[in-house]
Amino acid sequence: MVDQFAGTWKISSSENFDEYMKALGVGFAIRQMGNMAKPNLIISVDDQGMISMKSHSTFKTTEIKFKLNEEFDETTADDRKTKTVMALENGKLVQKQNWDGKNTTIERSIEDGKLIAKCTMNDVVAVRTYVKEA
Repeated sequence: MVDQFAGTWKISSSENFDEYMKALGVGFAIRQMGNMAKPNLIISVDDQGMISMKSHSTFKTTEIKFKLNEEFDETTADDRKTKTVMALENGKLVQKQNWDGKNTTIERSIEDGKLIAKCTMNDVVAVRTYVKEA
């Protein structure tokens, strides 16, 4: 089921991302870079079930490797140190990050051939849409 997410995805739109980054506690300068970045998302799955998710932009490249439903340590693009769990829920790839008593959820789904990332922090929701390149 994770295979539907595999490939290279290029961001095509981003809604409310600045407000989401504010809710995360991201400072002004990093938010400016985050808003200007047009990242590619590269997702792959190996034959052992290890999933790799790489976000690549002109500003920064981050990569996480994980197995579903297993907690791991993540350093986010904005340098938060989180305990993260990725799970497959109702066909969505759901990422839950916890740090300093806070948490955020990123739900990735495939809709009409596009990857939709719904980022939620408290009552702030951002939606980022990606189109498949390869």
